[in-house]
Amino acid sequence: MAVIRHHVGSRLSEIAIHNGTVYLSGQIAEDTDQDITGQTREVLGHIDRLLGEANSDKLHLLSVQIYVSDMVHFSGMNAVWDAWVAEGNTPPRATVEAKLANPACLVEIVVIAAQRT
Repeated sequence: MAVIRHHVGSRLSEIAIHNGTVYLSGQIAEDTDQDITGQTREVLGHIDRLLGEANSDKLHLLSVQIYVSDMVHFSGMNAVWDAWVAEGNTPPRATVEAKLANPACLVEIVVIAAQRT
């Protein structure tokens, strides 16, 4: 099967779809003046939009990796995550502290999801 890519740039694609599986690049906030809750809300909004473009949604999450710049942000990120994630459809997830490429970014989220059938 072919690999379908969306929002292809010179360094990365925002979306790759193969065999009914959707892979999103790491999503970060554009407005880095926000605190962790604002950045997390923005990132989850990007994820909702990209999954919609790929014929998927948060009900179809297969795996999520969350990177926070400092674990001091863990509870704030989780508060927004818990309000967003679909109850009964929580995916396998890992959260780690990481030095992100842009020091102003507090959170980066990587998602793998299934397409809706």
